[in-house]
Amino acid sequence: MAGREPALILKKDKEKSLLKKHPWIFSGAVGRILGEPGAGDTVRISSAGGEFLAWGAFSPESQIRARVWSFRESERIDGVFFRARLEAAAGRRRAAGFEEAGTNAYRLVHGESDGLPGLIVDKYAGCLAVQFLFTGVEKNRDLILEGLESLFPGLPVWERSDTEARMREGLPPRSGLLCGPPVPDRVEIMENGLKFLVDVKEGQKTGFFLDQRDARNALRGFTRGARVLDCFSYTGGFTVSALAGGAAAVTAVDSSAKALGMIADNVAANGFDPAACELVRGDSFEELRRFTVEKRKFDVVVLDPPKLASRKEHLKKAERAYKDANLLALKALAPGGVLFTFSCSGAVGREDFFKIVAWAALDAGAGAAVIGALGQPADHPVALSFPQSEYLKGLIVRV
Repeated sequence: MAGREPALILKKDKEKSLLKKHPWIFSGAVGRILGEPGAGDTVRISSAGGEFLAWGAFSPESQIRARVWSFRESERIDGVFFRARLEAAAGRRRAAGFEEAGTNAYRLVHGESDGLPGLIVDKYAGCLAVQFLFTGVEKNRDLILEGLESLFPGLPVWERSDTEARMREGLPPRSGLLCGPPVPDRVEIMENGLKFLVDVKEGQKTGFFLDQRDARNALRGFTRGARVLDCFSYTGGFTVSALAGGAAAVTAVDSSAKALGMIADNVAANGFDPAACELVRGDSFEELRRFTVEKRKFDVVVLDPPKLASRKEHLKKAERAYKDANLLALKALAPGGVLFTFSCSGAVGREDFFKIVAWAALDAGAGAAVIGALGQPADHPVALSFPQSEYLKGLIVRV
């Protein structure tokens, strides 16, 4: 059997991570390649001594030379395999009870954590948004699409494979309708009983930051009667949640006029007073500096910047930016105020982020304490064998 299919033979003692069920094989661990596998082809992965380790998908242009489909030698990587993995992921979300809790938008498949490396599937009410981010899922896109169609018949599937991660795999960007009826320019969703309009076609990520659902819900408990500043506000997830919690006024800052327009629409869709929401178009760093100069204070500040370090080589620059942002945010807080601060950079660890915020508090001269920690919700699981699946870190800090 071993001689009939393409295979990766690892160097001696390079199988340790696979024995711990880590799903990545880096190029430096590969000793020999048998056959001529193409991008995305399924390959047998064996130890230097010839023992079977896993079935994986080959990626000739990536530092991650293969990603594991299965650690079972008897398993076939075919349409039945993909259907079963998709069905299992959907079942876990059903068990979490999102639909019953006033939420109809959530992550259906979270890549490696759901046994489907490089595949993201987000459900927005009656629409699916997908990302094929790795050669393996790209090669098997038709089988995956068939599985989604069988599980969610009649739902439109919109592709958003237009990310940097895909380009690192040597894959061109792709976006558009894959199947089903047309997708509206704005899809209305419900999250914890609140309405949001989502631009699935062109919005950031797949249209909405689904991973901040728990944090937005937590914010509502801190905003009654408060003056709230929402930095990097995007389409207003935190802004609307702050108003739902009884905020007296919210100032939302974002560099995108389109995003600010969506905030206004989301505020109106939930019946909140538009006069309670100040929309500021600008760079959040610069606006924070302006508020400091003007000695303008807030009771709650939300700091949710975009990913600042996608790779290790960006780490030092990102750490400086995170520290500056948190320093400015802490200075903008009134005594007794609360900071909700986040990092979605996978290269920044939870302990590192804690230290960054601590340094910022020291330089701000703020006596501060962490009163809560936040992370990814249940639909963005972190596999214990794959710590890289944790990327979102959040702290609730009281001054």
